[in-house]
Amino acid sequence: MSSTLQKLPPQFEVVDQPLDTQMTISMGPQHPSTHGVLRLELVLDGEMVVKTTPDIGYLHTGMEKLFEYKKYQQGIVITDRMDYLNPLGNNLAYVMAAEKLLGLEIPERAQVIRVLMCELQRIASHMVWLGTHALDIGAMTVFFYCFREREKILNLIEAASGGRLTPSYFRIGGLMMDIPAGFERRVKQFTDNFIHAVDEFHTLLTGNRIFQMRTQGVGYISAEDAIDWGLSGPCLRGSGVDLDIRRSNPYTGYEKYDFDVPIEQDCDVWARYMVRMRELKESHKIVIQALSRLKPGAIKADAPKVVLPDREAMKTHMDALIHHFLIVTEGFNVPAGEVYHAIEASKG
Repeated sequence: MSSTLQKLPPQFEVVDQPLDTQMTISMGPQHPSTHGVLRLELVLDGEMVVKTTPDIGYLHTGMEKLFEYKKYQQGIVITDRMDYLNPLGNNLAYVMAAEKLLGLEIPERAQVIRVLMCELQRIASHMVWLGTHALDIGAMTVFFYCFREREKILNLIEAASGGRLTPSYFRIGGLMMDIPAGFERRVKQFTDNFIHAVDEFHTLLTGNRIFQMRTQGVGYISAEDAIDWGLSGPCLRGSGVDLDIRRSNPYTGYEKYDFDVPIEQDCDVWARYMVRMRELKESHKIVIQALSRLKPGAIKADAPKVVLPDREAMKTHMDALIHHFLIVTEGFNVPAGEVYHAIEASKG
C-alpha cells in the first residue's frame, strides 16, 4: 500500500521586495564629533552619507557689534575668542589692520616673535585637529600623544603672555612684553623632540590600513567646489589649490623664511590629512628659523600716542605718564578709512 507525501503549507510568507536602507539622524550639536559648533541632519545609507543639511550659528556671539563699543586696544581680547585654538593668529590680523591704518613700523624683533608665536600656535591647533580626528575614528592613543605636545606649546605661550587659551599677546604697535629669559632654550628643546612626535603620528596613522580605508576616497571636494564654497587653508590646499597667504601676500616678515606650501591633489579626507601633517613639519622649520633670526632690540613701535610706555619711563618722564593715562582712559583713534588684512590661520 503506497502513501502520497503532502507538502505542508509554509508558516510565513516570503515577500521579495527591496527594503529602505536609508536612515535620517541628527548629529550634534551635543555630539562628540561636532564639538558644539554645528548640527548636521544626515541621511545615511549604511555608512555612506547620502545627504547632509548643516544647521550653523551655535557659536555666533555678536563680536562685530562688541567691537563698536570698545577702544582699539580693548578689541584685542575679543579676537582671542573668535577661535580659541588660534587666538594669536586672530590677534595678529586685528592689530596689523590697525597698524596699516596708523602707518606704524614694527621693530624687527617684534615681527620675528610674532612669526615664532603664530607658528607654535599653528602646531598646537593642528594637534587638537589630529587628536580629535584620530579619536573619532577610533585611534585613542594618538589623542593623548597630540595633547601631550599641545600642552608643551601652551606652557610656552603662558610663559610669554601669562595666558594659555586667550593670551592677548600682540598689541597695536608691537607686543605686550618681551619673551622671558630662557624662552628660546625652551622652544629649542620643544622643537628637538617634536619632530620625533610627528614621525610617531605617521607610524600610528598614516600606515594604518583602517585609517586609510576611512579617509581615502571619502569627503571628495573638487578644486572648483572648494573655490565656489569659499574654502581656505588646508581644506583648499587639499583640493589641489595652491594658495597660502604667507606666500602669496606675505606679512610680518614671512617672505624672509624658507618653507614649502603643502598641496595634495586627491581632494578627499586623506588629502586634507596629509596637508596638515606636512604643515606640521613646515611650521617646525619656520620656528627654528625664527629662533636663529631673534636678535636683541625693541618690541614696540616708536608711537607714544598709540603704544603704552615702559613702566620705568613712567617713573621718570612726565610725558610718558601722560601718554599712558590718555591711552588707558580715552584710547586712541586711527585715521578714517577702510582696511583689509588677511593672515594664514591654522584653519585658513
